[in-house]
Amino acid sequence: MKVSATGEFAKSKWKKLIIIGAAAIFVLVILLNSFTVVQAGHTGVVVTMGSVNEGVLQEGIHFKIPFVQNVVKIDNRIQKLEVNTEAFSKDLQSVKTVLAINYRVDTAKSYSIYKNIGADYEDVLVVPAVNEVLKAITSKYTAEESVTNRVLISDGLIKGLNEKLNDLGLYITDVNIIDFDFSEAFITAIEEKQVAQQQLLKAETEKQTAITNAQAAAEAAKIKAEGDAKANKLLNDSLTDKVLENKKIDKWNGELPKVSGSGSTIIDYGDLNGNSSKSQ
Repeated sequence: MKVSATGEFAKSKWKKLIIIGAAAIFVLVILLNSFTVVQAGHTGVVVTMGSVNEGVLQEGIHFKIPFVQNVVKIDNRIQKLEVNTEAFSKDLQSVKTVLAINYRVDTAKSYSIYKNIGADYEDVLVVPAVNEVLKAITSKYTAEESVTNRVLISDGLIKGLNEKLNDLGLYITDVNIIDFDFSEAFITAIEEKQVAQQQLLKAETEKQTAITNAQAAAEAAKIKAEGDAKANKLLNDSLTDKVLENKKIDKWNGELPKVSGSGSTIIDYGDLNGNSSKSQ
């Protein structure tokens, strides 16, 4: 059976269209794989045939060799890591701690971190360093002191972690202690100690109040006695013979004594209105 010239032409046309379409798709794929975009706050680490290139790509659009080079994006913004860890205090109490660590990756060392550590640098470097430094710091404080010295422990963690990680290209910007957790026995002991301290403080306060009140009463009595003594002295100093005589005169009712003399002689002066007197 013979195929017509028209059918052969149509078949050839479709083959050409398929080839052209495949070529266009291939070119498009090549173009799409020839460029990469590094987002803001990131750097790009170029990997050529499995080998990490020195240096990094900054934010923006960059050309790369398609199918030969790959660009790994490293986040250089502040990242937050929460770590649950356990350490022993100076008095050998178990202290479970929840920490919030803020850190960032140095842009200039992104390639070396990826080359030497890989993309899981957080689990390989940061978490172990946090555990190590925290254990060293908590061993300097008792469990009770750990609660009251949170700021000192946080500052110590920041300093200790940066000493371990800065040379590798990791910088700790902040450490927050979310929670300290102790054993039930220790918590009970602390509560009992606090109750005893409160009772002692109450007894001391009541004692001090009683002493203060007694001192105030004694001082008041002393002031009153001193005042009375001064008043009596002033009164005594003011009672001269003349003043006493005048007081006697002020109190005299105007009558002369009805009996005077000695022995059996009795003189009755009567009153001062002229009544006769009698004598025996």
